[in-house]
Amino acid sequence: MPWKGEKSPYRIWLSEIILQQTRVEQGWAYYEKFISAYPDVSALAAAPDAEVFKMWEGLGYYARCRNLLKAARKVVADFGGIFPSDHGALLSLHGVGPYTAAAVASFAYGLPHAVVDGNVLRVLARYFGVEESVDEIPVRKKMDQWAQSLLHLPDPGAYNQAIMDFGATVCKPANPSCDLCPMTTNCIAFRDSRQDSLPAKTPKVPRRERWMYYLVVVFSGHVALCERTGKDVWRHLYQPILLETDAALAPAQLITHPLVKTLSQGREISPDQLSDVYTQLLTHQQISGRFVVVHVPKRPDLPPPYEWFPLSGLSSVAFPRHIRYFFDGMTERSGS
Repeated sequence: MPWKGEKSPYRIWLSEIILQQTRVEQGWAYYEKFISAYPDVSALAAAPDAEVFKMWEGLGYYARCRNLLKAARKVVADFGGIFPSDHGALLSLHGVGPYTAAAVASFAYGLPHAVVDGNVLRVLARYFGVEESVDEIPVRKKMDQWAQSLLHLPDPGAYNQAIMDFGATVCKPANPSCDLCPMTTNCIAFRDSRQDSLPAKTPKVPRRERWMYYLVVVFSGHVALCERTGKDVWRHLYQPILLETDAALAPAQLITHPLVKTLSQGREISPDQLSDVYTQLLTHQQISGRFVVVHVPKRPDLPPPYEWFPLSGLSSVAFPRHIRYFFDGMTERSGS
């Protein structure tokens, strides 16, 4: 992986932000794309928001992208474009928590701060036989203290990388390679045959279900879109005219809805015009989207804050993943 052994604080920070809640295989391509477009923090800080959000499209968890820009601009404005080496100053950057701050401090500057990710937590929980959930704050604080006390001070960066790699390749979540492990003599999970049950975790909260119905109003080669605002998901990304419900609507309910009837200018809509259901899973939400395309002969008055965007330019607009999939398919079907 290109960030292994990296000493640039900018590149370490960028890789850590991209890899939050993202598979390495997916994050790798985005990391290389960002490095190519923004080779240093000053270039990233100067980039237009819309351009960066478009670059981020498909990675999800868009608060990371907002924090990425805020942190880059703070580094430029407050630290002269150089990432601070002080752990506390690193924590002052938007989107930087203890893990990322420790990664930058130890890997870039050789400072004695333990990096505690899921791999490290798993190694410690199994080795010390931690019965409580590692998601509980008091337990997590105790394990952070253990990790710090075990740190190899002459080379904290190498130690941090080693224990993370050990968790990823030997002390794996499932089917750990205990036959290859040099620490089985004192490992409580191995002694008690509890590798599969440790570390313990708090049961996940059920996902909230949301239904988002999109009326894709097309007039003269343009489509009505707006930017999502507020504190909801996908802020700063774009969407067609939205009708949201907490439960699924039957096709007849959707095509006879007052908003749909008004914006379709009285044109009859058939259930056959409804798209398939596009589902997107977030950490605490399951969002199901369905689309209906309506070509109207007269330019309608759009409800604010919707505006007209050319269909030919949608490739440069940042959308949530399910909306991007729909428009990409729409373009392919139309042959444009």
